[in-house]
Amino acid sequence: MTETEKELQRLKNRLEELADRSSRQNLFVFTGFMSLAEQDVFVRTFGSGRTDCCLYGGTEHAQRRMARFGDPGQLGYEEAFPIACIRVEPLQEKFAEELTHRDFLGAILNLGIDRSAVGDLFLEGKSAYVFCTDTMAPYLAENLTQVRHTKVRCNTVTDPGEMPCPRLLRETRNVASLRCDAILAAVWNLSRAQSQALFAQKKVFVSGKLQENNSCFLKPEDVVSARGYGKFIFKGESRATKKGRPVIEIDRFA
Repeated sequence: MTETEKELQRLKNRLEELADRSSRQNLFVFTGFMSLAEQDVFVRTFGSGRTDCCLYGGTEHAQRRMARFGDPGQLGYEEAFPIACIRVEPLQEKFAEELTHRDFLGAILNLGIDRSAVGDLFLEGKSAYVFCTDTMAPYLAENLTQVRHTKVRCNTVTDPGEMPCPRLLRETRNVASLRCDAILAAVWNLSRAQSQALFAQKKVFVSGKLQENNSCFLKPEDVVSARGYGKFIFKGESRATKKGRPVIEIDRFA
C-alpha cells in the first residue's frame, strides 16, 4: 500500500469515527474542507442521497467541501455548516497588482493556516472571496494584510446577496464521440492519449467521485473536474453535424 493509499485509509477510518460519534452523542459533527480525492473517500464510504451525512462548501458547485454527519429529522433541529466568507480587497485598487488564485492562497497559507480550514477562493477583479471555517475567519481577517506586494484589507461577508457565485460560460464542442475521454479532449484541446492519461493518473472526478473509466458516458448535469485543467458542467448533446459527429454543450467554470 502506497503512502497516499495509507492516508486515504486513515481518512476513511476518521470519517467512520465522526459518523459514529454523531450517532452516539446525537449531535452534528463536521470535518474540515476536503479535496476532491478526500470527498471521493466520503462518497464511496457513505454513498449518496443519505439524510445523515452530506457535503457543502459554502456555495453551489463548490469544489472543496466539508462533510456534516447528523440527521436533522432524527436530531430534531438544523445546524448550519460552520463556514464563513471573507472578502479580500486591495487598499488602493488602482495601484494593486494583477493577483492570481495562487497568490491569494499562498498568502493565506503563509499565515500558518491549515489547508483544511480554507475552502474555495473566487477572484473578482483585483479582489477575492475566500471561504473558510468560521473559527478561522477572525484570524484570517485580522492577519491577512498583504498579498505579494499589494496591501489588502479583509471583511467578513454577512449579506447573502454579496456571496460570490461561480461564473459559468456556455460553450459548444464538436466531439469525436460521447465517451468521457473524447469530451475532455475536446473541452481542453487535448489529444485522446493526453485525455486518457488523466484518468490513469486519477485526476478526473465526475460529480465528486473519482472516475478511472475513460470510456464511461456522462449524464446531463454531471460536474466534471480534472486537476490542473478546470471544471465544467456537462449539459448534453445538442445536435449532430452533417457528418454525424455529436455537438455537446457545457457550462465551463470561468
